[in-house]
Amino acid sequence: MEKISGSQALMKSLVREGVDTIFGYPGGAIMPIYDALYDYKDRIRHILVRHEQGAAHAAEGYSRLRGKPGVAMATSGPGATNLVTGIADAMCDSIPIVCITGQVPMAALGTDAFQEAPIIGIVTPITKWCFQVTKAEEIPEAIAKAFHIASTGRPGPVLVDITKNAQIELFDFDPSAKYTFPTRKSDIEPDFTEQLKEAVELLNNAKQPYMLIGHGISISKAEKELKEFIEKSGIPVASTLLGLSSLSTDHPLYMGMLGMHGNYSTNKLTNQADVVLAVGMRFDDRVTGKVSGYLPNAKVIHVDIDRAELDKVIEATIPIHADAKRFLTAITPLMKRRDHSAWIKQFKALDAEEKKEVGDAELYPKEGEITMAETIRILSEKTKGGAVIVADVGQHQMVAARYYQFRNPDSYITSGGLGTMGFALPAAMGAKVGDPSREVIAIIGDGSFQMTLQELGTIRQEKLAVKIIILNNRHLGMVRQWQELFFEERYSFVHMDNPDFNKITDGYHIPNELVEKREDLAAALDRLLAAKGSYLLDVRVEKEENVFPMIPSGANIDDIRIK
Repeated sequence: MEKISGSQALMKSLVREGVDTIFGYPGGAIMPIYDALYDYKDRIRHILVRHEQGAAHAAEGYSRLRGKPGVAMATSGPGATNLVTGIADAMCDSIPIVCITGQVPMAALGTDAFQEAPIIGIVTPITKWCFQVTKAEEIPEAIAKAFHIASTGRPGPVLVDITKNAQIELFDFDPSAKYTFPTRKSDIEPDFTEQLKEAVELLNNAKQPYMLIGHGISISKAEKELKEFIEKSGIPVASTLLGLSSLSTDHPLYMGMLGMHGNYSTNKLTNQADVVLAVGMRFDDRVTGKVSGYLPNAKVIHVDIDRAELDKVIEATIPIHADAKRFLTAITPLMKRRDHSAWIKQFKALDAEEKKEVGDAELYPKEGEITMAETIRILSEKTKGGAVIVADVGQHQMVAARYYQFRNPDSYITSGGLGTMGFALPAAMGAKVGDPSREVIAIIGDGSFQMTLQELGTIRQEKLAVKIIILNNRHLGMVRQWQELFFEERYSFVHMDNPDFNKITDGYHIPNELVEKREDLAAALDRLLAAKGSYLLDVRVEKEENVFPMIPSGANIDDIRIK
């Protein structure tokens, strides 16, 4: 036993959990913790973000590539509330992060003290668990519990709020204490032996089976099991946005992406399937379109680690509460080897129809301005599909998802459920810290870039080799596209009179260049990829380029438009 302060106990607790990086921003109510952190500079790397939202998104990016909870830290009041968007984002996309906030002293709680905000009340609906520490001795167990909850079952964000008095108080700390927590009832996977038999029977006798995969494949590290399952069963597979890169896009059984801007064939043929196996996905509205017109002819086998997702949107014929990896490991030996080539030919036929209608105008344009699609195509070719793409939200996000040819797992990081503009720059920063060996490229729209561009300062200070490509169409592109298609071209406040991004980047001493001509694009991408440190390209792209295919909001997936 040793008598130490709550702040010192926090540091020891973080080290015990294997924390090596904190993304944070200091302030008055968390200053004792930062003082304790000073003595841990050799064991915990602190990355000073330029805005607390950046800390939360960076923790998400770190978590995606490091495979363990990222940590974000902020002071009370506005510091804590600035974390909220990132916390909500992590909750939607099942990203484990641990947020630690300072708080006014316990005696001042509820008095509207300077920089007091009721952060526990604010984040309760958007965290797996949150807790306010008011006594120093509560810290070790609270931190152990936070990491346990964040990373077990369906992962997600947690928040521990620590009052200033708890940071300062001394108590008897036991470094050998062990903390165990019962598995939450919702995380206990029941025996699914009977459901497994029923699922095998359906799949082995299906004429047009179809597999839909989501983020759960990546979370459970089931990429190998997925590949083994489809190669034995012969079942074609399509992925959600967050399921991208779980299977190489060149695999013969990979049909493409689902959703509003997914592939024509993958969406169009969904309603032709007689049995659908959905693993680690939650039937988001961007995938289903109008629910009443979704899967009218299919028997649905839905597998998810979160019991609450089963039958929430689509009533499953066979709901299975299970981890994706555990399920695929169990079912693969029971599957028959079957040939579904006739069914797969229908996908190929629709792919050919889409290509005939659209042509190569976007991917291989001969005239006009540079397109987003050709930029991503060339980038994919030059990186051989091996980079980690961190996409922001908007048209550029969908273009990156459609045209980058992912070859490795955990290669597409984006904000899916919440659709958070400003996500990519800080998330790319965190991803690069999470795995410095991988090439991390942020694909960002000009609107999104201006929400968190201050994180260029963090990238510069920390010498992070993050590559940044701004697809600059001088508009809020996705909103403009909707206004063109569904609001009679009434372009209401979507034009952006942008600043000179290159001069701004110069101010942060990051190498950069402006690309306006098609003949300059390939060489500029070569320079970006060859750079040893960070590098930014501002690529001026076609202002009115639209992203197709597209399922209109609220429409049936059969109503998908090619153009």
